[in-house]
Amino acid sequence: MRRLTFLSLLLVLSIAGFSQQYYLFIGTYTEGAASQSSKGIYVYKFDPATGNATPVSTVMTDNPSYLAIAPGGKYLYAANETGGTKPGAVSAFSFDKTTGALTFINQQPSGGNGPCYVSVDAHDKWVVVANYGGGSFSALPIGADGSLSAATQTIQHTGSGVKKDRQDKPHVHSVIFSPDGKYLTVADLGLDNLSIFKFDYTSAQSPMVPATTPTVTIQAGSGPRHTAFDPGRPYAYLLTEMGGAVDVFHYSKGNFTWLQRISSHPEGYTGAIGSADLHIGPGGKYLYASNRGDANSIAIFAIDPSTGKLTVKGFEPTQGKTPRNFMIDPTGQWLLVANQGGGNVVIFRIDPQTGLLKATGQQLQIPTPVCLKMEPVN
Repeated sequence: MRRLTFLSLLLVLSIAGFSQQYYLFIGTYTEGAASQSSKGIYVYKFDPATGNATPVSTVMTDNPSYLAIAPGGKYLYAANETGGTKPGAVSAFSFDKTTGALTFINQQPSGGNGPCYVSVDAHDKWVVVANYGGGSFSALPIGADGSLSAATQTIQHTGSGVKKDRQDKPHVHSVIFSPDGKYLTVADLGLDNLSIFKFDYTSAQSPMVPATTPTVTIQAGSGPRHTAFDPGRPYAYLLTEMGGAVDVFHYSKGNFTWLQRISSHPEGYTGAIGSADLHIGPGGKYLYASNRGDANSIAIFAIDPSTGKLTVKGFEPTQGKTPRNFMIDPTGQWLLVANQGGGNVVIFRIDPQTGLLKATGQQLQIPTPVCLKMEPVN
């Protein structure tokens, strides 16, 4: 009898796990010839039991090229990647989990041109935005209603890198919190470095303070873009856009110690390089990186749990051009990639034993998709 009760409980838990669905948010570009039909931010419902995604709603906002969901899923923030006569901005939206609708709350200047990345701190007090064109990053307070106040702190980088065609000035490409939320890593493609800041969410005006070791220098001309932290082990990973490689670090309390550099392209690759995004799968066994340029692929690496170092497992074509951003769903079964130049979001199944990807044939046709995020429906 006890065995039957236990098996029944397992069955219930299994059914509950498969029944959990997620909202999928897709940010796009809305300017340019290929983007004219874009509706801004798209909301889908994603079923991890099947890998199917069905449309729910849309909301228009200028060039929402990167999205961040606040803890609890009640609010969403979008980087409005504009500049010049239309200064960069960050928009705040409320999200109704019952209807799947986003409602605009307000918008604030981002503190620089071309904002391309937004993060929300774990305490839901601050939005931090990276201004690629302006070479700066800003902290904006979040109100009790999810609204944004004007930036209280903007830090401007200065200098240049060795490749003057791409590194004539600073280009802040991402602002990413450490797993404990106490540190912020700022990747600057133009300066070939990471800036490390202590982050105090209780500060009223200036939550970002340089860490004890405030700068990590990266290989000259490589163009740091995105970082990823192992959630359970002391390792961090950095993808370089122009170097087309992943740098591996031992990480502890804001300190980075370099361990390895490994190409995100096959041996002997001679095409154009433009790496974009990287993520660690649930369980920490595999790391994935997207390659644009001529590769249009996802690189798959195995992570050595004792050293954090990477070994190449394979490369998967993304079935579209310019895979700018991708994500792994919370169940770890699916990898979705946004092909900016292909106008499609392609859904792959992840082999849990090998980490390799298998195309499912499922695609979402969306103009210039560039960012993917998920949030539980319930």
